[in-house]
Amino acid sequence: MEKSRTRTNRLRGTGSLRLRGRIWWIRYWVRGGQAQESSGSPEKLVAEKLLQRRLVALDDGQDIRPQVEKTRFEDLVGMIRDDYLVNGRRSTERLETSIKHLKEEFAGFKAINITADRVNGYKSKRLKAGAAPASVNAELAALRRMFNLALEAERVFKVPKIKALSVQNARQGFFEEADLKRVLTHLPPRIRPIATFAFRSGWRLREVTGLRWEDVDLESGTVRLEARRSKNGEGRVLPIREVPELIELLKARRLATRELELRTGQIVPWVFSYGEGVRGRRPGEQIRRFHGVWNKACTAAGCPGKLFHDLRRSAVRNLERAGVPRSTAMRVTGHRTEDVYRRYAIVSEADMAEGLGKVARRGGKLME
Repeated sequence: MEKSRTRTNRLRGTGSLRLRGRIWWIRYWVRGGQAQESSGSPEKLVAEKLLQRRLVALDDGQDIRPQVEKTRFEDLVGMIRDDYLVNGRRSTERLETSIKHLKEEFAGFKAINITADRVNGYKSKRLKAGAAPASVNAELAALRRMFNLALEAERVFKVPKIKALSVQNARQGFFEEADLKRVLTHLPPRIRPIATFAFRSGWRLREVTGLRWEDVDLESGTVRLEARRSKNGEGRVLPIREVPELIELLKARRLATRELELRTGQIVPWVFSYGEGVRGRRPGEQIRRFHGVWNKACTAAGCPGKLFHDLRRSAVRNLERAGVPRSTAMRVTGHRTEDVYRRYAIVSEADMAEGLGKVARRGGKLME
């Protein structure tokens, strides 16, 4: 049997080529260590060209090793999914929506070929397709996170410049009580208590619909939100003993839940669940989404385009109007930073007029 041949051609000051059997391999230095990889070819010229590409990349400050060059978009997706799982991130639905759109553009791409130019092209396509700038920004944030994770794992050599779009149409919607009362009349009975709880507490939709009976203590008048189910990762307690409307609401929900449990012979852990007779839903199933129902009710009530999240903004504004200290209000609504809270502390024209009137009434007339 013929012995395998090994021959080395050292390229002065650059790297070296080595023949192993019939295949040429290349060697070069990266971060103080030696890297080597197969050219996959018996042709020396192929190996020389591969080595030249590696050295040019290194001159540009790139770290091109085999595992770096082989990293593809699908690898990046796997990393971010693992990151969400390990860290217990709650916005997985939003992530999967972003991945779906990113796949349409970058599926099969090597990570080194996802450049700033290609990312800008992706932005343009999404906007032309009618995507909202805020949605595109969520997708770009996911892509940026993918690259940062890959950089930490030394699977890419750098993160491309991924600039967010400028969003000028930040939401400023809120509900006056009269507006919400009209919407409630058009909502199904199962959704009304969810909207009412959100308006009074300022909690996010998922925080409200995710409530379990183990979180509610009607005797002490408190509702607890565990850290693992909070968007900001911090648990909190909502004291509702001074809010009769919420006490009555939860007592009514407790009674309805017990009646459902007796009729169906099951344990219902959810505070807000489907009753019997709802098409496509099992009795006792957690209520999660109702965008279509919500939009129809808002349109019928003369409030088209209102979002459920506007209830949270309204709660913040109501706390501000009532003069509740900001630190206390932030504990109620679960805002971690004051910067974010201030974006929700919307002041209407009526509020400003009332404020100016109070100041004027306190002072005297300046000009006679």
